[in-house]
Amino acid sequence: MSGDPESYTTLAGVTRYEPDRIKGSRFIACASPATSEEAAVAFLDDVRAEFSDSRHVCFAWRLGAIGALTRSSDDGEPSGSAGRPILAQVEGHEVTDAVVAVVRYFGGVKLGVGGLMRAYGGAAGQALDRAALRRVDVRVPLRCVHPYGDSGAMQSLLSAWDLVPEGEEYGADVAFTVQVGIGRAADFEVAVRDATAARATVERIDGEDAS
Repeated sequence: MSGDPESYTTLAGVTRYEPDRIKGSRFIACASPATSEEAAVAFLDDVRAEFSDSRHVCFAWRLGAIGALTRSSDDGEPSGSAGRPILAQVEGHEVTDAVVAVVRYFGGVKLGVGGLMRAYGGAAGQALDRAALRRVDVRVPLRCVHPYGDSGAMQSLLSAWDLVPEGEEYGADVAFTVQVGIGRAADFEVAVRDATAARATVERIDGEDAS
């Protein structure tokens, strides 16, 4: 995918699923939305605390609008047998800002690397199959600055675009920030320019032009 996405899919809430036991071992998949590494770690801490008597808590997370930030852990299982299969399910379901932990209670029979991959990946995939999803619009913060004389025009424009100004500042000019869908940022800049005869300016907070 090239460029910035206009929206992405994430989990609507926490989901848990436990498939049938495999040779005595229990695999419990717990999935949650997470908008940061800190949120993902906090969720994992909660899972570990709840299942403190389990043998393993393997996990994977995928964060960011394009899922660029990923991490996985086998938590003591053979390398590549747990974390990566879980991450593959997260990626395969095309969700991001999400973390999935799979808890294992050892049943006394070793499953081998292939069996573990199927068990961990299968539990994660079945949990994600059942998870409620939601679309998130990617928004960018735009700083608007305009003369006082254009206040009426700007208020009408914001109302038409269903935008709410944030952090208003009243100095030599009026300044505020709005959150605009990334796919509409350039159009909004044009609308502001037209509404104020180019007296108002629009800039992305990160310093990049909205266009």
